[in-house]
Amino acid sequence: MRFFLDTANISEIEDGIRKGVVSGVTTNPTILSKEPKTDFFAHIKKIAKICKAGGNLPLSVEVFAKDPEGMLRQSYDIKEKIPYEHLNIKIPIGYEELEVIHKLSSDNIDVNCTCCFNATQLQMGATAGSKYVSLFYNRLKEVGGNPQEVLERTKKFLIENQLQCEIIAGSIRQPWDLEDAWNSGADIVTAGYSILKKSVKHPKTDESIMQFLSDFREWMS
Repeated sequence: MRFFLDTANISEIEDGIRKGVVSGVTTNPTILSKEPKTDFFAHIKKIAKICKAGGNLPLSVEVFAKDPEGMLRQSYDIKEKIPYEHLNIKIPIGYEELEVIHKLSSDNIDVNCTCCFNATQLQMGATAGSKYVSLFYNRLKEVGGNPQEVLERTKKFLIENQLQCEIIAGSIRQPWDLEDAWNSGADIVTAGYSILKKSVKHPKTDESIMQFLSDFREWMS
């Protein structure tokens, strides 16, 4: 099970990779819009450089075209201008988009099929040739869905059909979502920097450490 950092912030990526638990980076247009305005390709190149230095970590970048033809053109343009071997193009799930995924994968371009909310979407994205399929975990919860069941069904489907595709659980709101998603079949969980930092926090941990230090100070005095 692996953890990807869902951010486009340079310092967050550098810090997360230094901690030794980040195995990849995911971005999307909303995440990028939170960063200071700059050239899109220049910014992604900086992230790719950090991912390469961190051990050739996979990096997912999403298209922002609306129509399938535009998505294809944009995907090839991104791959040409950012020649990073481990770059994945994020394509949102949709009927016409399946052809985009299939075309890109046939041209040996790795695809992360995103914006999935049910098992069928994930399964179809994988069947079309995606390297990754991404479930919006908590957004699905918010509309009454069961993301854990979706992950379990999708994992079973991938194994039974011998598809070389990994499941990413995104839209993570709380640290405990990491364990729940991994336990339900997600190969990867992608979450923001704040979730990464919270994942190792517990009030009883802080209390225990302070008690140890206090007891030791008394013993030493």
